[in-house]
Amino acid sequence: MVEMLRETLRTLGYDAVGTSDPLEALDHVKSGRCRVVISDIKMPSMDGRDLLDQALKIDPNVNVILMTGYYSLDSAVDAIRRGASDYLSKPVDRGRLKKTLDEIGDLLSRRHRIRELEGQLLQDLNFHGIIGKSPVMLEVFDLVRKVAKHYTNVLISGQTGTGKELVAQALHQMSPVSQQRFAICNCSALVDTLLESQLFGHVRGSFTGATDTRPGLFEYANGGTVFLDEVGETSLAMQSKLLRVIQNREIQRVGSPEVRHVDVRLIAATNRDLRAEVLAGRFREDLYYRLSTIQIRVPALVERLEDISLLVQFFLKKYNRAYNKQIQGLTRRAQTVLLQHAWPGNVRELENVISGAAIQTVGEFIDVNDLPEQLQTPVARNESQNETWRPLPLDEVRRIHIHRVLEMSHGNRVRAAQLLGIGRTSLYRYLKRANRSAKSNAAA
Repeated sequence: MVEMLRETLRTLGYDAVGTSDPLEALDHVKSGRCRVVISDIKMPSMDGRDLLDQALKIDPNVNVILMTGYYSLDSAVDAIRRGASDYLSKPVDRGRLKKTLDEIGDLLSRRHRIRELEGQLLQDLNFHGIIGKSPVMLEVFDLVRKVAKHYTNVLISGQTGTGKELVAQALHQMSPVSQQRFAICNCSALVDTLLESQLFGHVRGSFTGATDTRPGLFEYANGGTVFLDEVGETSLAMQSKLLRVIQNREIQRVGSPEVRHVDVRLIAATNRDLRAEVLAGRFREDLYYRLSTIQIRVPALVERLEDISLLVQFFLKKYNRAYNKQIQGLTRRAQTVLLQHAWPGNVRELENVISGAAIQTVGEFIDVNDLPEQLQTPVARNESQNETWRPLPLDEVRRIHIHRVLEMSHGNRVRAAQLLGIGRTSLYRYLKRANRSAKSNAAA
């Protein structure tokens, strides 16, 4: 029977390898040497349905055609549900088999063309290292193009992992000073004394460990751009020194009375709502207005889900080179899992997921089993969702809802106001009233 089927396939124009051993067939699937498996249901050592399950587990993109001498509609439906490409009755009709194989061949050709088109699209939608085609990202790109040519301060806001540093680099690369230096400082990683030395420099002997005189980043990048990441983490004292740089274009090295003039473009980034920080007294209002001459908000990944497929292709290309692999993409069910995830870590989290899956997968396509456990397991409902309903005053319902939206937005009040459908000032006023009310209740 195997030899007869091989001869039929040869006359139809298809190369085929025949075997009566299901384990040998699975080895062929594992090696990636075949795209289609045609198998009987009744076999001495393994049931055809078990072969189907194991073949799809090894390579979710392989096409399995099952044959049986005892055809029934229920068994056909069961086979298709398990992932079979077709379910044929014996003796196999030559015309039906040719039609099925031609359809599979056409599907594989279309997938190949789609991958080629996606690769071209990836190049066309690569904006200085930032990938996106969603309307919100196209707006960001348009604003960056407009702002980059003007030598002005820019404030970039967005959640952690959204790509704020990439936006800052794009602003520098498209600016008139793109040939000058681009200096980066993570303000949250350094205590005040070290941050001051990093930004402004120091002279020898100005503090313990200062064994020589060194310039700071503002001098290093003089004529270019300085990017201050997480500027919202700086102290009020440091903020006053940054204000002086912006206003007077001058700095003083730690331990030196000499004033030095610098000409730099300042780009700052934050994952905090700086306007709310100003109202809370944790950020200088004058510095905020100086930094926010132009504001660019980088959207969270959940706001641009249509970009996930492009980002996946971008990261696969990157890690195929890094790990010397030939991964073509994700299975449909793996794609569905990615689209259903909340992505609290944004693009950075997605990159980590693809990197880990690329290491783990052995086939050409990443499947659900290759993804991290937290993506495979549905997120458990939190306690607040399991609370027994009880009647509440409208003010209390509003308070609970606002705080849940704030929690979901990771404290980003601008984003929370957008989700609530109210203005930012309305949300700020409500929070100030709620804060005063809580303090008065505590005092009572």
